[in-house]
Amino acid sequence: MGPVDLTSGKTMMANGPDALHLYVAEKFEAAMDRKIPQMEVRYHNLSVTANVAVTVFNTIKRSLAKFAWNKRVVHKEIIKNASGVFKPGTITLLLGQPGLGKTSLMRVLAGQFPKSGNVKIEGNVTYNGVPRDEIGKVLPQYSAYVTQFDKHFPTLTVQETLEFAYAVCGGGMSKHTEEMLSHGAPEQNAEALETARKYFENFPDLVIEQLGLQICRDTIIGSNMLRGVSGGERKRVTTGEMEFGMKYMTLMDEISTGLDSAATFDIITTQRSIAKNLHKTIVIALLQPAPE
Repeated sequence: MGPVDLTSGKTMMANGPDALHLYVAEKFEAAMDRKIPQMEVRYHNLSVTANVAVTVFNTIKRSLAKFAWNKRVVHKEIIKNASGVFKPGTITLLLGQPGLGKTSLMRVLAGQFPKSGNVKIEGNVTYNGVPRDEIGKVLPQYSAYVTQFDKHFPTLTVQETLEFAYAVCGGGMSKHTEEMLSHGAPEQNAEALETARKYFENFPDLVIEQLGLQICRDTIIGSNMLRGVSGGERKRVTTGEMEFGMKYMTLMDEISTGLDSAATFDIITTQRSIAKNLHKTIVIALLQPAPE
């Protein structure tokens, strides 16, 4: 594999995502003397149920809740006896109509399903063979969940938003990564460390290039009351925020909402390259198209 110019996000992507990720993977694996760490996720007979109060109008229920004495509670099955496996180095597509449990499944696997007394989660979930209950507290270190909701600070620009997310995720090369890249020959270790340093140094710029956000990098995010980037650009920023950090698994929920087919294709192409070359486990949930 020929050298890749790592001086900026633009030069990194000059030959496409495959060339970049293959180059980085080769340098890292030579210094680690093994494959890049990866994560296999298995779930067996996974069920999520909730007890919910039934009313004619939820708004009336909320406003009059303090006056209600009798409530009719029903048992709702969100996920029922689901089983499956997501393997490293692959990209998996979840298709389904709204309300079929795609988001709930991804949030359970990402360790981000809200805990509540009226919600019950049953079944077995393992990460590289480790049960969910044992790895739950540190799971956010290894997995990223891209929500379908765009929640940002409206007055920050696209560049500032991604740089803030990068800093929150640790920013730069961690001590752990540095230690991992020290098991090869001295020259291999030196090359890998220099590659990692430049890669992480230009990470926010790289994400902007990968998501096609160059034209709006200095535009504020905006909100319903403040004009900013378009809805599709905001959705891409949401995706970009979760690209930082050396995560082994990424779960992406309805990332194509508001995007045209070309933008969606570019994002999927990049994610496929990351999965193939960096051995990442990637799951993408999309709305199932109408039959017509």
